[in-house]
Amino acid sequence: MKHALITGITGQDGSYLAELLLEKGYEVYGIWRRKATVDYGNIEHLKDKVHLIYADMTDPVSLISAMRISNADEVYNLAAQSFVATSWDTPLGTAEIDGIGVTNMLEAIRIVKPEARFYQASTSEMFGLVQEMPQTEKTPFYPRSPYGVAKLYGHWITKNYSESYGMFACSGILFNHESERRGLEFVTRKISRAAAAISLGQQEFVELGNMDSKRDWGHSKDYVRAMWLMLQQDKPDDYVIATGETRTVREFVEAAFKAVNITIHWEGEGIDEVGKDAATGKVVVKGNKKFFRPAEVDVLLGNPAKAEATLGWKREIDFAQLVERMVKNDLAQLSAEGK
Repeated sequence: MKHALITGITGQDGSYLAELLLEKGYEVYGIWRRKATVDYGNIEHLKDKVHLIYADMTDPVSLISAMRISNADEVYNLAAQSFVATSWDTPLGTAEIDGIGVTNMLEAIRIVKPEARFYQASTSEMFGLVQEMPQTEKTPFYPRSPYGVAKLYGHWITKNYSESYGMFACSGILFNHESERRGLEFVTRKISRAAAAISLGQQEFVELGNMDSKRDWGHSKDYVRAMWLMLQQDKPDDYVIATGETRTVREFVEAAFKAVNITIHWEGEGIDEVGKDAATGKVVVKGNKKFFRPAEVDVLLGNPAKAEATLGWKREIDFAQLVERMVKNDLAQLSAEGK
């Protein structure tokens, strides 16, 4: 039986990955941070099936201990300060966790069990001000946020440990991936939740930032499968994981409201643009400058050809299904809360 250690196990990706590994017969260990109130997050339904270890990405001693306890054959580093907007408010904290934290984990592996395989969660945000379309494993990086910069350090230190110490260490450059388990602070979940709430009469409208931003959106459940596949290869390598399609935030809004039978009619331009319920004429979407980033990433579009050819990976949940699943889940939650 293989042992796997997942950092960030209570998050969106961590929970789906834990489910996948349990299905494959792994003994699954997860790192979580001690809080005043116990919060299992997205693994409430798995808490009796996984082994949880208190540790912190900024505390190397705790990570060494976690490696010794888990005796992990595979380590998946998904822990991060992952909300881009917050990285401008806490740039040093983001750097400590998303950058230096990766080195701490790699050192723990090198000290305790150097033959263990390591996966680093890299991100399309490293491309930032994109240098070519679409983005591949060979596209130059140009991060546009403290989050992207910190993640770029984590990406390169992973490659450095692989080449310097002969460790099996690789990175998945994952483009935007969402799910029903996405945090409420992220724009996609903010939209799906608002569409559900507005359809139930629990909310009047939602305020958003740049609706012209384009992203390559997939489902987390598909993307964690790619993580596992990367660690099953004969040699470590980095892969872009994406859908090969890009959509605007505006299109995400339209798809979300369509899932609750509301057609959006757009009026105005730029920050003054509003989205109205075509049937009632009520404004349900407004622009707000406070949700714009200091340095915007206008478009991201990944080319997953290498992952498809080498890993045999292909996404199974398309854009329309992704959005519908999120909205239907929020409808169910809000309806239950209302009762």
